[in-house]
Amino acid sequence: MSQIPAVLITGASTGIGATYAERFARRGHDLVLVARDVARMDALASRLRQEAGVMVDILAADLTQAADLAKVEARLREDARIGILVNNAGTAIGGSFVDQSVEDITKLVTLNATALLRLSRAIAPRLAEAGEGAIVNIGSVVGVAPEFGMTVYGASKAFVQFLSQGLAQELGPKGVYVQAVLPATTRTEIWAHVGADVDTMSNVMEVGDLVDAALVGFDRRELVTIPPLQDAEQWEAFDGARKAMIGNIVNALPAARYRKPA
Repeated sequence: MSQIPAVLITGASTGIGATYAERFARRGHDLVLVARDVARMDALASRLRQEAGVMVDILAADLTQAADLAKVEARLREDARIGILVNNAGTAIGGSFVDQSVEDITKLVTLNATALLRLSRAIAPRLAEAGEGAIVNIGSVVGVAPEFGMTVYGASKAFVQFLSQGLAQELGPKGVYVQAVLPATTRTEIWAHVGADVDTMSNVMEVGDLVDAALVGFDRRELVTIPPLQDAEQWEAFDGARKAMIGNIVNALPAARYRKPA
């Protein structure tokens, strides 16, 4: 791996992914941009090559398609320059669970969860062997808040969070940093996918602010970064309550509250 590793970013044609590309380019990282929209990636790559003087490769891929996903996996396995993976590609769909089609929810899970899992698996062995590198997974606060009502989307993002925390346990001791980033409402094109007008929403974070905050967490080696959360102690209490349960949930007998009276 080079002293300054290259960064592969999925969903890199716009929004969060494109902004990560800009920020990493400013830091001197070469880039591999992955998305479906080649024209947008071409424009972004041309600008970043000129402004930052970095190398930018483009890899056109629809990560819901097996052949395209395999192509990106191969690049992650074989290109030793790539030391950072940003799993940003994702989508959302509108409507309630009973109204959403099987095809739409399957595609959502394929992109938000399965593709992210497979790309992480493609790069992790190489990073672990090298003893360095990073995987950044873009989740969502919806993954900890079913009250928001985005059931399948939230479930896919809960998977991202759990996977990230589990990988941090496994890969951290091997020198590989894994970060889960949990945005809230952010000004991206994803809202058009659910038929919502982001301009009518309140408390919308700008993409640049989100990515800059996430990179502060990255530099601090936070395991979970929640840019809109003002009080870090709330997450610590949430995570602490989870950890406190661990010693109490491995028992041979049901809890007394579930036993019928004699």
